[in-house]
Amino acid sequence: MPAVFNLAEFLASLDRHPRRVPLPELVRRLEELDMDLEEVGDYVRFSPDHYQRNLMHAGRGFHALILCWRSGQRSPIHDHRGSSCGVRILKGTVTETLFERTAGGLVYPTRTRELAAGSVCGSQDGDIHQVSNLQPPGHDLITLHVYSPPLLVMGTYSLTDASVGEFVDPILEFCHGGGI
Repeated sequence: MPAVFNLAEFLASLDRHPRRVPLPELVRRLEELDMDLEEVGDYVRFSPDHYQRNLMHAGRGFHALILCWRSGQRSPIHDHRGSSCGVRILKGTVTETLFERTAGGLVYPTRTRELAAGSVCGSQDGDIHQVSNLQPPGHDLITLHVYSPPLLVMGTYSLTDASVGEFVDPILEFCHGGGI
């Protein structure tokens, strides 16, 4: 039987890694995490204009964030530039679209999947994907993302040209109660 961690134990176990947590371990630990949405309520903050990234914990070799998505909000098509990324869906349904690059550098979708609350997925380095909340209006999506090492810059991709952009991700630091 796998170990089960509460949120504090989960974060402490990741804090023991001074460097990058390998993706298989990160995914396994997220699967073993026993938590509910109320535990991260202070970090649930939405934006009407875009998905919102809220820093919950900055460890030695990782960041744990709560991402909040209104219906219709999407990430850019992006990679993870030297970082492992594990995601646990806390509320709602994620739509993840995976992409590959052609010889000419354009990206094209290869697979789309839906992941319900409680599901875990992971990606790393040059994996290219887009995360979306395609649920009907009024259905929010809340996800826990762990990046190791912290993901501060992503490569971004377009469906219409082969250039690779750079996205410096806006993170709201340590939201508590009434604001930052």
